[in-house]
Amino acid sequence: MKITKSLFKAGVLGLSLLATSVMAAVPAAEADKLGKSLTPMGAEMASNADGSIPAWKPMAKNAGTVDSKGFLSNPYASEKPLFTITAQNVDQYKDKLAPGQYAMFKRYPETYKMPVYPSHRGSTVPAEVFAAIKKNATTTKLVSGGNGLENFETAIPFPIPQSGIEVIWNHITRYRGGSVTRLVTQATPQPNGSYSLVYFQDQFVFRDKMKDYDPANPGNILFYFKQKVTAPARLAGGVLLVHETLDQVKEPRSAWVYNAGQRRVRRAPQVSYDGPGTAADGLRTSDNLDMFNGAPDRYDWKLEGKKEMYIASDSYKLDSPTLKYDDIIKAGHINQDLARYELRRVWHVVATLKEGQRHIYAKRDFYIDEDTWQAAVIDHYDGRNQLWRVAEAHAQDYYNVQVPWYALEALYDLQSGRYLALGMKNEEKSAYDFGFTATTSDFTPAALRQDGVR
Repeated sequence: MKITKSLFKAGVLGLSLLATSVMAAVPAAEADKLGKSLTPMGAEMASNADGSIPAWKPMAKNAGTVDSKGFLSNPYASEKPLFTITAQNVDQYKDKLAPGQYAMFKRYPETYKMPVYPSHRGSTVPAEVFAAIKKNATTTKLVSGGNGLENFETAIPFPIPQSGIEVIWNHITRYRGGSVTRLVTQATPQPNGSYSLVYFQDQFVFRDKMKDYDPANPGNILFYFKQKVTAPARLAGGVLLVHETLDQVKEPRSAWVYNAGQRRVRRAPQVSYDGPGTAADGLRTSDNLDMFNGAPDRYDWKLEGKKEMYIASDSYKLDSPTLKYDDIIKAGHINQDLARYELRRVWHVVATLKEGQRHIYAKRDFYIDEDTWQAAVIDHYDGRNQLWRVAEAHAQDYYNVQVPWYALEALYDLQSGRYLALGMKNEEKSAYDFGFTATTSDFTPAALRQDGVR
């Protein structure tokens, strides 16, 4: 084939565009929009046209009170729903619902509802995190075909995203306080609502919060995660350890489990992708935790754009220590009277399983809150392209420490009529404890045996 000058130029232009896509950084002039027309995390600063989605106004650290156990009061306790979406009127609001949300009304027409409240946009993070995000905008690059990052600091590599994979990386790396210890529970109710609880003690630390972190040699670790099962007795003492990597193609996630009965530590390669979730009765995969986690390499990611949508937000009522778990767990779905929905702008990303790759979910539709980069709803499709599971996160801002996160994650199986609820702490002795400190030696396989002592 003869290569003409014009064809050569076209090829150079194509390579240039490809390089821009791979680099995924934006020019300094574009990054300057952060904190001006865009919030410091990359959301639209302004309200929507009719004001039903307000302009961003960062929440004060003293927006409410904190009790002796660390639970937050509800700053919006006096507000009443503007309206409630039910199976009878859901078609009026279908354009602002994910297909999975709409399907829940059809699956549970008598009990499923969505109380919609006034919208608030107060999610914020500390100033030093904002500074890191702005730096990332011009320096962070995608590597390994989009499956890893370089020149990344702290949180949110792509506050001005140009592709679906960038939005997903923002969710994966979003700010969660740097480090936390927490006591949470998980329920997997039967269709009639009967359930038993699994109790977890988690430790979660991003690399730059480790005492022995060296900024000059950051390595490939994103964060360390340790999860101990404390009850029921048959599972108690089991511990999971994860070293999460930034580039999981170059260096896959490392995971180990300690089996208390055998008193042995073993490698756990199944703790990834569609491997079974811990004590989840087959109702979630490993990468369903935190709505989505892990390597994105098995999917093609398409950015569909933004839309306005009702998502679960400011879920302080659902997180109240005055509630019992029986108040929350009901047949088919959680108690929707305790839920709160607001109209927000979300990024819509479609993940389609790549040719030759394997996963029980052939397609996933992600709806990610623009203010926090947290996944709010994810619809999961099986190999027949049938809607199978609907994940919904009930988000809230831990305003006292400026951390957006979840109060509860629910994963509904439309086919079996069962679901999983994870993250509840209402009856526990303490809420999240941010600021946990550790060294890398605390997150070694050798340390698991000590952690697993009953």
